[in-house]
Amino acid sequence: MSAESVIYYLKAPSEKDPIEETEWLLDALGQYTGAELRELLYVAQEPEFFELMRGLFALSDESRSALQNFLTSSDSRPAKAVMDQDGRCILHRGPLGQPGKPNLKIVS
Repeated sequence: MSAESVIYYLKAPSEKDPIEETEWLLDALGQYTGAELRELLYVAQEPEFFELMRGLFALSDESRSALQNFLTSSDSRPAKAVMDQDGRCILHRGPLGQPGKPNLKIVS
């Protein structure tokens, strides 16, 4: 798995040149298919979507990788999250403490 970061160096658009902002937006949109853009628009309307994304990007590479592996595993049981007494988020599938299946702990 690899993570890719995109950094945009944006300058405040001048009121005299709205075309530059439009060109930047069209260039950025051209990198995705119509289906991807519709999906992004749909998902971005979920409450607190951007706060969640900022939180995911703030995770260490190790924690983000563990989370992605947990969420994309082939285990079809519903995922559950529990906060423990120390404030850690524990993700699990099935009953807590099931023998043979260690719980995945995401600590940041």
